[in-house]
Amino acid sequence: MKPTARRKGRPKAFDSKPTQTTIQSLDRALEVLDTLALENGMTLTEVSDRLKQSPATMYRVLSTLQARGFVEIDAAAQTWHIGAMAFRLGSAFLRRSGVVDRSRPVMRDLMEATGETSNLGIERDGEVMFIGQVETTETIRAFFPPGTLSPMHASGIGKALLSQRDADSLGRFLRTYPLNRFTDKTIGTAPALQAELTAIRQQGYAFDDEERTAGMRCVAAPILNLYGEAIAGISVSGPTHRMPADRIREIGRLVQQAANTVSRGLGAPEDT
Repeated sequence: MKPTARRKGRPKAFDSKPTQTTIQSLDRALEVLDTLALENGMTLTEVSDRLKQSPATMYRVLSTLQARGFVEIDAAAQTWHIGAMAFRLGSAFLRRSGVVDRSRPVMRDLMEATGETSNLGIERDGEVMFIGQVETTETIRAFFPPGTLSPMHASGIGKALLSQRDADSLGRFLRTYPLNRFTDKTIGTAPALQAELTAIRQQGYAFDDEERTAGMRCVAAPILNLYGEAIAGISVSGPTHRMPADRIREIGRLVQQAANTVSRGLGAPEDT
């Protein structure tokens, strides 16, 4: 009898019988990192309260992570922060694709052409994760630190990426993720979102009209790889008074050109 092929990436013992595949202490440490990444410094008490763990347990986890450079402590404020080693690992993830390096100069040009902040985002577990930004010099501006997550249906980049999905993939998204409302302009129903995505495909760019945050607008377009697949999105975000309705079409044209430039650099087909 031919032996069962062993899956790559896991030991043979895990193929023979069901078993617990997670390590509790490691999972807890990763949860701490994820929590710190969302805040600009947290005290030990705040981390303990947030994760519903004892201060002693959290201190051991933090001390272990600190020894490896994944977290740092501000001795004066007694607050814990993400460390340089975490950034190093995050950078390794970004190196998997050339989209960040290819996009950076294009984003800078886009910011200068529009006067507004340019953003780069990818899809991660049904949300948009921002992985790059070139900020405007204006005092009032959009700010999305790398790692920030935003709902797909209420995001310019999210809608741009959703517009590239086929019917089956879009259907799975709609069955899996709720269309929560954040403002009175948020798209909250499947038919309305589907109609919006059709319009995006026709015009070539997505428009977030205060759908996530009141007073802020965003125009985005998808970035395609050599297979014509949408792997990221590029956008321009800014306050409504600097992005009035009569500027949206022109900004949309510039964003679409920027997305096409990056896509060509990644080998996207000329007819996409």
